[in-house]
Amino acid sequence: MSDGDRQLLAGYVEVWWQAINDFTDLLEELPEEEWSTPTDLPGWDVRAVASHTAHLESRLAGADEETADVGEPPHVTGLMGLYTEIGVVNRRDASPDAIINEIRSATTARHTALLADPPTDASAKPETIFGGVPWDWRTLLRNRPLDVWMHEQDIRRAVDRPGGMSSPAAQHTAEYLAEGFGYVLAKRVGAPAGTTAVLEIDGSAPYAFAVNDAGRGERLSAAPADPTITLRMEREAFIRLAGGRCAPEPGTVQVAGDTALGQRVVDAMATTP
Repeated sequence: MSDGDRQLLAGYVEVWWQAINDFTDLLEELPEEEWSTPTDLPGWDVRAVASHTAHLESRLAGADEETADVGEPPHVTGLMGLYTEIGVVNRRDASPDAIINEIRSATTARHTALLADPPTDASAKPETIFGGVPWDWRTLLRNRPLDVWMHEQDIRRAVDRPGGMSSPAAQHTAEYLAEGFGYVLAKRVGAPAGTTAVLEIDGSAPYAFAVNDAGRGERLSAAPADPTITLRMEREAFIRLAGGRCAPEPGTVQVAGDTALGQRVVDAMATTP
């Protein structure tokens, strides 16, 4: 427990709260017919994305775990995928207003509680969490802005309402995902020891990694003068790649250095399903 932990967690709460308000503001703009628009997420339309968010935020606000017969949806892989279908199934007949109001009510209650009794130990376990995931406060509070903002963008792309790329949650998400670049380089691609790579994303400082003798991607304090590869892209292109929302699109990524290795890294970029 430390003042550093308290400030870190409070910062995550602030970014999450901003992301929630942006998300619900977007939902309120949409006519009901757009709630059935398919998104980039297999099997999910706008309603499903909003319902999933309502489910998780209600659980975190203290609601009991939900149950539902979700069947065997063809787009679902793994137990967590089945869990996230529960909120979707249980809200299929809910109106858009009801889903929006549930998100606002749950998150307002949770935000109020987090301000009144803020967590102070980043490594401690929250009393309430969804799906039995074994996260500590740091991981939970850091993940929520990413999840909410990514789903805002899923909906924005689906209904052709671009925006939100310069918000605090956008920067938080991009830099959170960028930390996985070393894992992609070392483990997914299997680059040899001594390989160095720099990731340059619009709006963020460069991220530099080297593959160490143990075969792990180790973050460097500064970019090397002559890295093995350098990848450059705009924030949206990186987030869509790292978030598993699309295959690499022509012209969205610039690769310098070992272009063959760089392309393998791009192809393996997705770290969030």
